[in-house]
Amino acid sequence: MKRLPLNALRTFEAVASRLSFAQAAQALNVSPAAVSSQIRALEDHLQQPLFLRHGRRIELSEAGRILLPGVQRGLAEMRQALRSLEMERAGGALNVSMIPAFLQKWLMPRLNSFYRAKHDIDLRINADDQPVKFEDSDFHAAIPFGPDDWPGLKSVKLLDDWILPVCSKKFLKKNGPFRSVEDLQEHDLLFVEHEAWDAWFRELGESGRSSRWPLLNDSLSILMAAEQGQGIGLSLWSLAARDIRAGRLVRPIDTAVRSDWSYHFVAPEQSYDVPKVVSFREWLQQECERFEAPTDG
Repeated sequence: MKRLPLNALRTFEAVASRLSFAQAAQALNVSPAAVSSQIRALEDHLQQPLFLRHGRRIELSEAGRILLPGVQRGLAEMRQALRSLEMERAGGALNVSMIPAFLQKWLMPRLNSFYRAKHDIDLRINADDQPVKFEDSDFHAAIPFGPDDWPGLKSVKLLDDWILPVCSKKFLKKNGPFRSVEDLQEHDLLFVEHEAWDAWFRELGESGRSSRWPLLNDSLSILMAAEQGQGIGLSLWSLAARDIRAGRLVRPIDTAVRSDWSYHFVAPEQSYDVPKVVSFREWLQQECERFEAPTDG
């Protein structure tokens, strides 16, 4: 072909995926007449029909069925290439998603050092518990908490974590001292029912699961409830460490259990080595290396 009719092929994909000229016109924000004109031009170019018309109903011809998969792959690859080019820019926003608790309790207190060191990077953070669908978004990277299994993405482990109980000083003074995990089970154990806590109950017994508080469903609320003396919260060290060091929370016992899960830095291959992504990832790795594990854990 001397000239590839890209606009007509894009129109063909829109009609073929919907089997409707009207819906394709709406999706492309053009008139149905313009869609029909593009399809006729493509059929003339190929010298064979791409659709079989049955009144208002249409279906793909044999030629249309052969053409459609290749056009869809080509358009998808072009969209991905354009997205990669946009992400390659050294300037512009760096879009990263992470779970809200990690952002508020671990990363937020450290961000000033990043801004001082990397003042040329416009870091934009989205706090969300849901996994990122990179193919449908403009995110460059994400920081999830989970097992070491991120299919289709490049990843590096950032931080291991530990599970430990915490409470307020007032609660400990009123109800303590506690000498063992069994002592804790005489009081409300506040935690969100989630597989992230499996390591704790696997090592220290399942009986504590029955004492969870059903009123709260996120880690930040659990920490706040523990700080306010509502009970003993089961938390991650990464989330509670700063409050413990500041005296807002205390550890009623020294026991800490290493979690099965870790924090990871994940990104699609096309954005993993973009300079601004590399800068943020390397800074994060340095900060994580400085973060000390809990004592006696």
